[in-house]
Amino acid sequence: MGAFLDKPKMEKHNAHGDGNGLRFGLSSMQGWRVEMEDAHTAVIGLPNGLDPWSFFAVYDGHAGSQVARYCCEHLLEHITSNPDFRGGGGGGGVDGGTDEEPSVESVKCGIRTGFLQIDDHMRQISEKKHGGADRSGSTAVGVMISPRHVYFINCGDSRGLLSRGGAVHFFTQDHKPSNPLEKERIQNAGGSVMIQRVNGSLAVSRALGDFDYKCVHGKGPTEQLVSPEPEVYAIERSDTEDEFIVLACDGIWDVMANEELCDFVRSRLEVTDDLERVCNEIVDTCLYKGSRDNMSVVLVCFSGAPKVSPDAVKREAELDKYLEGRVEEILKKHGDEGVPDLVHVMRMLASESIPNLPPGGELASKRSVIEAVYNKLNPYRSEDTDPDIFFFRGFS
Repeated sequence: MGAFLDKPKMEKHNAHGDGNGLRFGLSSMQGWRVEMEDAHTAVIGLPNGLDPWSFFAVYDGHAGSQVARYCCEHLLEHITSNPDFRGGGGGGGVDGGTDEEPSVESVKCGIRTGFLQIDDHMRQISEKKHGGADRSGSTAVGVMISPRHVYFINCGDSRGLLSRGGAVHFFTQDHKPSNPLEKERIQNAGGSVMIQRVNGSLAVSRALGDFDYKCVHGKGPTEQLVSPEPEVYAIERSDTEDEFIVLACDGIWDVMANEELCDFVRSRLEVTDDLERVCNEIVDTCLYKGSRDNMSVVLVCFSGAPKVSPDAVKREAELDKYLEGRVEEILKKHGDEGVPDLVHVMRMLASESIPNLPPGGELASKRSVIEAVYNKLNPYRSEDTDPDIFFFRGFS
């Protein structure tokens, strides 16, 4: 942890799909980190008779990617196949007997049991394979969407939110060691919170894996220094007002607040219905806003999500044309003084009042447009002086 590359890896992994009245897109980028430790899950149509249900999740690994990768492949199975999950609603919807959903309480209980089961299972696998517990861990944030409910699931400091009726309706609470209830559990287990970290080391108070922090004798799994227990929130769906769900690791939330990201997503959905493109713009914008972590985001859209607007598309095209013209003007103005570097161009633009910049993303979300015209007008610039890192100081 903490090791960075000389230059960010900006290649992206993308996926998209649709079904059950939903559309989704996702994007993940290694960024400045030496290793890509994030993982994700996107499944429309769940097993065990849950065809109308869907599941999406983001896993933010640390100290290695093993736990995140295992969870992305097996967590859903642990949730849907355990007896607690199958215990409610008269079995309806789970065994395929009726259209009735399992009860809210049984679903919440089953999700919790699934987390505890997979955590214990991973410990056993690691001890058999390595003779000791694997040291990696992972946060997990997800949603299980049934015909009637959205179940938000959170363990750690990744975050999920629901946009409804044009505003942030719900968001998960980050599990940080400094939170009073988390701190109390840590201290009761014989630990301490220093520099806002568990024992001065781990920045999250709940996670899967991290078995070095789960060795306190006489304490149950949810009473350890680090707990694998998720918080689960059940929200009734609103067919008329639900817009979209965003799930993202802290590499996104480190540089964008809930409202900023919601506003940005909403503005992007008005100019394109390509959800992969929207997710890529989120990731790029966060990189240019200063994020130095791995970044992963899943965007799930309901039928009530914003639609492409001809007026918004026109404004976007006019903005891009304006920025292209301003870059050209700035370069021409310097003339004999020599071509200014991209840092200078961005600083000039950042000092101006530019209309119709995407809310939440601002100038950082237009970096690719600005860089493209800069490179076109200055094709012989020296790569040695190419300022790849200037955005990571907060041009927004």
